[in-house]
Amino acid sequence: MHPPPHPSMKPGGEEEEDVQVLVVRSHHHSDQSSTRSHHHQQVVIRARPYYRRWSPWLVSGATVACVAIFLVTMYVNDCPTHNSNCAAAGFLGRFAFQPLRENPLLGPSSATLVKMGALDVAKVVHGRQGWRLITCMWLHAGVVHLLINMLCLLVVGIRLEQEFGFVRIGLVYLISGFGGSLMSALFIQSSSVSVGASGALFGLIGSMLSELITNWSLYANKVAALLTLLLVILSNLALGLLPRVDNFAHIGGLVSGFLLGFVVFVRPHLDWLTQQQRSGGGGQGQQQAPPPVAAARKRKHRTYQYVLWLAAAALLVAGLTAATVLLFRGYDANQHCPWCHYLSCVPTRRWRCDGSPTTCTATTQENNTLSVVCEGGSNRTYVVAAASQDRIKDLCNQLCT
Repeated sequence: MHPPPHPSMKPGGEEEEDVQVLVVRSHHHSDQSSTRSHHHQQVVIRARPYYRRWSPWLVSGATVACVAIFLVTMYVNDCPTHNSNCAAAGFLGRFAFQPLRENPLLGPSSATLVKMGALDVAKVVHGRQGWRLITCMWLHAGVVHLLINMLCLLVVGIRLEQEFGFVRIGLVYLISGFGGSLMSALFIQSSSVSVGASGALFGLIGSMLSELITNWSLYANKVAALLTLLLVILSNLALGLLPRVDNFAHIGGLVSGFLLGFVVFVRPHLDWLTQQQRSGGGGQGQQQAPPPVAAARKRKHRTYQYVLWLAAAALLVAGLTAATVLLFRGYDANQHCPWCHYLSCVPTRRWRCDGSPTTCTATTQENNTLSVVCEGGSNRTYVVAAASQDRIKDLCNQLCT
């Protein structure tokens, strides 16, 4: 994902400097000759700006948590114990990666990801394991996947948390990730698993777009900021058309974050902020003058901000509720939208979108050998003692993908 730059804001917005207030005090004192003289003392008081700058501890903590969970996942995976072709086995030992043919992102097997809480639609719908809609946000398919997502989280998330605080950013991150998981579960193939924080990250970017719209008067370069965000969103969605990238999670997270931004990122409009500064409402230690009568009638928010707030909140609640109900009823969105799978992957001569085999036959033979035959005719014999179904599935994916 490509992180968006920070658009500039007008005076009175988030980026203004602290206000310096010059106070002049008069003092009268007498010297030993009883001559009274008049002196002036200047005292500079730094007034606090209207918006508070928060410490981005939540985003930093989420990044550390994702890295720690990935290390635990690799420890549980333990590739050298189950496979003789692990990548970097001599250097990483138990933390070695699955063979690159099976997982080119340098990570664990699909079976390990499922064991750790990946999004498996069959387990969510038939096994009633709805918690996977949340846990999959903290798992990553490999080192490449982890580094890209964490870099984007730090670049985008830290700035947003500094401006809006950990509560609102935490809500956007979790709800957007949940929305991305719901849409992914409604569209992905039943044989695939989905992991990653991409849905939550797209939610943060979507919330930046809605924040720009609802706080339109605060931005100086409105059109440039809008076009920049749209370019970032479209370029990242275009990357989601590649195989092994779950663009449905991106789209679901983007829509959820876009709607949520209208709800949690509403700011007072510029005229109200200017009135507060002129009346001394944004500082401490100042002599506050009563606002003019005309200015006192100004509201803190515009009418369109209230309308967007109500419409976005209603759409968000209705959409998440409907998607959750449809998912647990076993609804398959692909049956009613035969072209929608192209939103996540477009097949070409260089790759195919269905990364898992439709048919894979595994036969156990003597001497702890397992013969695997793919639908296309490819076959191979592995030396595996008492192979489980998850292990057989990994071998099928490795050989037939």
